[in-house]
Amino acid sequence: MEKTVLVVEDDDMIRNLIRIYLEKNKYDVIEAEDGEVAKQRFLKHHPCLIILDLMLPKVSGEQFCEWIRKDLNNKEVSIIMLSAKSQIGDKVNGLRMGADNYVTKPFNPDELMAYVEAMLRRTGQFCQKITYDGLCIMPRKREVLLYDKSIHLTKHEFNLLYLFMSQPNNVFTREQLVSELYSFDEQNILDRTIDAHIKKLREKIEEIPSKPKRIQTIRGMGYKFVHA
Repeated sequence: MEKTVLVVEDDDMIRNLIRIYLEKNKYDVIEAEDGEVAKQRFLKHHPCLIILDLMLPKVSGEQFCEWIRKDLNNKEVSIIMLSAKSQIGDKVNGLRMGADNYVTKPFNPDELMAYVEAMLRRTGQFCQKITYDGLCIMPRKREVLLYDKSIHLTKHEFNLLYLFMSQPNNVFTREQLVSELYSFDEQNILDRTIDAHIKKLREKIEEIPSKPKRIQTIRGMGYKFVHA
């Protein structure tokens, strides 16, 4: 499971310091030294969180933030602004621009990591890419790839697969799957509806659907996604 953070900072020493701390805490780090490169890296890697310096060459941090929030209409990715500007008015403007947090320089790296963890605890379930044995699910983009080839899933198939892959080797009963997939008003469906979803999902992600290796039936209990 990956937690990708984009660090946008033109100061090499500060950027390297942030990267070291992020990698120490098991984050996948993407770096950009200016606003233009940051745009390219954002579109390519779809990070969960951005640590954004405001004083950037080519495209400023403010312009980059506006591009994310307004041009792309992306409200999901978390943004932590870094700035030497420490006045209350500066912080207020940063938050109004779309930042989720505002950290002033010089900063304590451990404190910055605490902010990162807090942001991802709040939004992590929607931004983590999960990859097992050639099968990759990207919740925020609602995409699934099998050996880099895109696979179309229905809403319930996607939600079912995400549930399985986010809790590998955990056995789910049919009742639990109904509860997870359907609203309270819809939960009068029959067990065979879940079985039908499983059958369709296997046809799309298993090499031999009749002999599934990923989604296995646990007799008398339910189903589980197998990951060694």
